[in-house]
This record gives sequence, C-alpha cells and structure tokens, in this order.
Amino acid sequence: MSRPLLEVIALTVQDAVAAETGGADRLELVADMAADGLSPDVATVSEVRAAVDLPIRVMLRLDDGFAAGDADAVRRLRTTADTLRAAGADAWVFGFLDETGQADLAAVAALTDVIGSDPWTFHRAIDHAADRVALRKQLDGPGAPDTYLTAGSPRGVDDGLPVLVAEAARTAAGEPGHQPRLMAGGGLRLEHLPELRAAGVDAFHIGGAARPRGWDGPVEADAVRQWRDALA
Repeated sequence: MSRPLLEVIALTVQDAVAAETGGADRLELVADMAADGLSPDVATVSEVRAAVDLPIRVMLRLDDGFAAGDADAVRRLRTTADTLRAAGADAWVFGFLDETGQADLAAVAALTDVIGSDPWTFHRAIDHAADRVALRKQLDGPGAPDTYLTAGSPRGVDDGLPVLVAEAARTAAGEPGHQPRLMAGGGLRLEHLPELRAAGVDAFHIGGAARPRGWDGPVEADAVRQWRDALA
C-alpha cells in the first residue's frame, strides 16, 4: 500500500514551515478557517511559496457559504485566481453549489478556464450538496477535480464515516465520477484512521488537529508528526 497523503491547513508562513517540519505532504493555504477557508492574500502566497518546498493548494473562495454569488462575484473570483497565480499558486481548492444544491457548473467552468490544467480539489461543498453522487457525475470529464475533500457529512467525519467508506468502495470500483481521489477531512481524528485506511482511503486533511492550542493557535510540528507516524 502506498504512503498516504497528509494535507495540513496553513494560514501563515509559520504554519507552513511547522507543517513541513512535521512531515506534511501538502498544504492547503487559506485565510479564515472559521469560515471554512477563504482566499489568502498575495503576500501570504508569495511568502509561503518561498519558505517551503511542499506542494500548495490555494483556496479560491471570497465569502462564507457555498454559493459563488452573482456574475460580479464570479468575476472577482477569476481576478483573484489570476492574481494568486502570478504570485506562484499552481494548484487550487474551490467548489460551489447552485440554488438547487447541485454543482454550480457555470462558476466552476469560469474558474477552470482561468487555472487551465492546474490540479484542483473540490472542497467540502460536496458535504452540503443535495445529491453528492449526482454532483460527482456532473463534474466528471475534462476539467474535473483530481480530489474531493469531504467529511461525508456537513457535521463532520463522526457522522460521515459510513459515507466515506461507501465512497471509497465506489472509487475502488471505478464508478463514474468517483475516479478523483477521496480525501477525508472535517473533524478528522486519529481514531478514525483505522476504518478509513481499511476502506482504502489514502488521503487525509487536518486543520484543528494540527493545532493543539486550538483553532486560533499555530500549526505545531509535533502534532503533524503524530499524524504522519500514525499513517506510516
């Protein structure tokens, strides 16, 4: 079995360095974790890119919630993507729902037009979708995400664990829309790992779990190392 991927949320250069020191494989770079992650500023992207060698996925999201907004809001998202790309971003995290709870294909297409062939993650908007299987099929095909970040439930992995296990089986079976990597995250705890690993999940995303002093504290290398060791 290949080495599982460990992705850590970073808000600052200090977070990024601590995550790399602790053995993270990848960063999700955001602002405002309390809002489930918003786009970081240009300076943070540039500074983190210069400070670490890890792959970085940068959030494209300007407001709390899972709606992209009106045409002006989508234009601002496109401008943000262009600006952050110029600062060194080359992989992304985004995902939006329309008023029916399905994927907002127009907003997704507007952003994939800007990022081109860059890899991207459809983030936890999937946990709020009206039909998550239908959403995956909607996004299947050219320009699709290579990863879905999901807890299996809006309430987190505690409630979503059966969904994650079922989706891992769909991925293993090669069902349409389930080829992208399933990355478990959202209230993920070490005790969830045995069941998820047994189901075949091989990517894990942590935010608060890397911050022993609380959500408003910094990433600590020892906390990341504990996860890296548990996934060895």
